[in-house]
Amino acid sequence: MTNIDRIRHAMPEYKCDALFITSQVNRLFATGFSSSAGVLFITKSDAFFFTDSRYIEVAEANISDAHVALKNNNDATNKAIIELIKEHNIKSIGFEDSVVSYTAHKALEKSFGVKLVPAQKLINDLREIKSRAELDGIIKAQRISEDVFNEVLPLISTKVTEKDIAAEIIYRILKKGADDISFSPIVVSGPNSSRPHGVPGGEKIKKGFLTIDWGTKVNGWCSDTTRTVYVGKPTKEMIKVYNTVLTAQEAGIKAIHAGAKGVDVDAAARRVIEDAGYGDYFGHGFGHSQGLEVHESLRAAPLSKCILPAGAVLSAEPGIYIPGKYGVRIEDTIYVTEDGSENITKLPKELIIIQ
Repeated sequence: MTNIDRIRHAMPEYKCDALFITSQVNRLFATGFSSSAGVLFITKSDAFFFTDSRYIEVAEANISDAHVALKNNNDATNKAIIELIKEHNIKSIGFEDSVVSYTAHKALEKSFGVKLVPAQKLINDLREIKSRAELDGIIKAQRISEDVFNEVLPLISTKVTEKDIAAEIIYRILKKGADDISFSPIVVSGPNSSRPHGVPGGEKIKKGFLTIDWGTKVNGWCSDTTRTVYVGKPTKEMIKVYNTVLTAQEAGIKAIHAGAKGVDVDAAARRVIEDAGYGDYFGHGFGHSQGLEVHESLRAAPLSKCILPAGAVLSAEPGIYIPGKYGVRIEDTIYVTEDGSENITKLPKELIIIQ
């Protein structure tokens, strides 16, 4: 079953006769084709992909489960959809309610002359469950990320800057054939490591913890990994903090299985950090789902209402961040199975000390 078939099969639950998809990532999910411009229109019996002259030739060659047509502007696309609405007797159209603005929604509803039904959740739910073939895409991106980390590790010293290491990561990811980075690398050292989403600076790497968070994108699929190393000689307290984060991560991973509540997975890890006396220093959730975007809709966090489905891909990234002093985060990528989980990250997690 193709992803367009999966979408069509789910449409009755949302009481829509068709689905109108405009976002690049959801078009990629549905068709396997990525372009900055295009509209996908799925009916109960057919599918239509409209794009402009920049992409028409490539779209025709790569999209096999939808009719591809050249439309060079929104007016032409909307006119084609209006004809399809009449031809297929469409009374309601699902749309991406987290993507389409209120103004655009009202204009489309007036133009199409039918009710627009919120259907972002339909696509989100389908995207959360990865087939083994889709998981292989994420694994391919992950392996490139791991190779890059192993190559960059010997370059780390107090003689280079955080930006130098970030630049090396980006260069090596692209050099290995990836499409792109999945997000801008985080490389923060010393006191800067207490900032979970700190920005690499131009000063030389400081002694202390060095947190590196980076990701690779291959055929649209994203990896996301974090490792924290130590530059210099760590104190006993610092080693305790690192091992607490590692133990918390392992506890959270152990709690992952199909049907588990995101809040319970987070609690399993958070309990370890709280019991060690660092509960005030773990301010974010345990993890998020990922796939064609590095952050998708599922969360393992204190207020999460998510139930993890088999086939979901979830980050496992607890951390301890002591403001002005240092921070530690360890992140792996986990595939949720019926009876547990599979860790697709193969990098070691023992504290690496760089003298």
